[in-house]
Amino acid sequence: MSPNTKPVTMLVTYRLKKGKEEELFELVKQHWPVLSRAGLVTKDPVRLYRATDKRTGAISFVEIFSWKDEQAPGLAHQLPEIMAIWEPMSPILEGGPSPELAFVEAVSDKA
Repeated sequence: MSPNTKPVTMLVTYRLKKGKEEELFELVKQHWPVLSRAGLVTKDPVRLYRATDKRTGAISFVEIFSWKDEQAPGLAHQLPEIMAIWEPMSPILEGGPSPELAFVEAVSDKA
């Protein structure tokens, strides 16, 4: 398997504007199923968390999933059904038009 065909695990943090929790949650719940139907993610199920900042009480959603390969995110930007989820997120996210994105890799099997 060449390097560009390996799955790419993503950690996505959606920091939402106050009062937008339900609106964003509805979009986030649709995210992985749409990516999956488009064939852009692995069969591993998404992990979705609701996070509450201990100091401020601010709510975020955290999503962990794996793209099928390095090309999948670029292809996602070309699909209207995915953009129909991503575009409405922009005005309800804190700190900019997109969520915080990080590529992650396991460094240990034991925590």
